[in-house]
Amino acid sequence: MKNTDLLSLIAFAKNKNQKAQTQLINLFWVDVFSFVMKKVQDEYVADELTVSVFSKVLAKLDLFDPNFQFKTWILTIAQNSIIDYWRKKSRENEDSTDNFDGFKNHLALSPEELLISEEDQKQILAIIESLDSNYKDIIQLRFFEEKSIKEIAEEQNITVANTKVRIMRAKKLLAELLKHNEFED
Repeated sequence: MKNTDLLSLIAFAKNKNQKAQTQLINLFWVDVFSFVMKKVQDEYVADELTVSVFSKVLAKLDLFDPNFQFKTWILTIAQNSIIDYWRKKSRENEDSTDNFDGFKNHLALSPEELLISEEDQKQILAIIESLDSNYKDIIQLRFFEEKSIKEIAEEQNITVANTKVRIMRAKKLLAELLKHNEFED
């Protein structure tokens, strides 16, 4: 694709044109996924990170400087996401004994505390149920049934690229709804 065509596609995507955003994702998905896969060596994690990278890319398109290569900018975001992933994983490994203590303490929770967490879970499930059926189905298949993107695409009779976009949008929408309902990470 010519640089001028790419820049106009980016401009449309900045203006929240969904077709332009999807086309941008499709153009660079393989590059980003391959880059991430080399670093993490796990297809599921690479999928999740790639979706996260494109979510960041679309959210930060205003920060892109047209004097630089777009692909380089995206891969820089991917590299930073990978670094964040490994830092988080490292912290999880350091805290693994702490997690065990937390698990033991969970067994000692009062009935009131258990009820509160059950209520939170019910609220989250209610928010998921309130989503558009396309997003609700995608969340159900991906996160509850843990199906691969390819399996979801086949089951929903949509393209793999469309599946990736729907997952990204569903996660973004769900995050906003959870944040609005005070379920922040």
